[in-house]
Amino acid sequence: MVNKMGYQELVFPAGSIFLVTGGAGFIGSNLCDALVTMGYTVRCLDNLSTGKYENIAPLTVRDNFTFIEGDIRELETCLNATAGVDYVLNQAAWGSVPRSIEMPLLYEGINIMGTLNMMEASRQNKVKKFVYASSSSVYGDHPALPKREGHEGAVLSPYALTKKVDEEYGRLYKRLYGLDTYGLRYFNVFGRRQDPAGAYAAVIPKFIKMLLNDEVPVINGDGRQTRDFTYIDNVIEANLRAALAPSEAAGEAFNIGAGGREYLIDVYHSLCDALGKDTEPIFGPERLGDIRDSNADISKARTLLGYQPEFDFAGGISRAIEWYRENL
Repeated sequence: MVNKMGYQELVFPAGSIFLVTGGAGFIGSNLCDALVTMGYTVRCLDNLSTGKYENIAPLTVRDNFTFIEGDIRELETCLNATAGVDYVLNQAAWGSVPRSIEMPLLYEGINIMGTLNMMEASRQNKVKKFVYASSSSVYGDHPALPKREGHEGAVLSPYALTKKVDEEYGRLYKRLYGLDTYGLRYFNVFGRRQDPAGAYAAVIPKFIKMLLNDEVPVINGDGRQTRDFTYIDNVIEANLRAALAPSEAAGEAFNIGAGGREYLIDVYHSLCDALGKDTEPIFGPERLGDIRDSNADISKARTLLGYQPEFDFAGGISRAIEWYRENL
């Protein structure tokens, strides 16, 4: 018997239709999975630039799932995809701080113009709720811990700037047009289907893959930087709770983390222990644009969205390791 996740108890009106942009990506495909399993009608919009068709291939045989290959930088595509939709979960974006520093114009086009297209299409098609992915990177160089909404510093990368601009548009679309928007500031999400490959891969899947292959991982910096690593099922819950949130909470951004703080070197050694490896890492230079410490104050999301993360780091990492053992 499969244990139900907390989010599976959430109920939307019968006949609800969801659009998940970036739905073939890591977070998006998990959202599609959850919603299809819950019995709702789901459209997935993705141009497959970073998402993978294999992530959603098993869903394409389901009557309540439709895949649309298209680009959020094209307004007509966004208008067609949102027609008749009740809830938009906008995950389409390019991540990675270092890559954004190398390609700022591309990030401007995808993360800002694309998100604006989706908000405008949602407004025109009278979507009920527009939930979109923001990022803890908007806190920039503000030193305070835990990170609390309303206490942001100077952004440190084009990626962070794009998410900050998205939040400003979210506020404007609520204030000017009455579109209920909810920005979710993700804190270092990890879990099943997160891509371990490439120069810009997230640290947890990259470490796991290299350790399983008896390779020596590189830690950028001294390993004493901290992160609020957040398991994927917490993020699914946050998206669905935001889609159910009252209109009074709209136009705001919310921290979505586990509320914990892990040293990167400790995470590395815990992965070594779990995988039965005794491999000392190589320490490389710090990455330009990285935030040193990250820890979410989730009280605002708890109060206004009803968000209560089901998985702490230990609970999430054990599930992630099991998935990677079976799928790498």
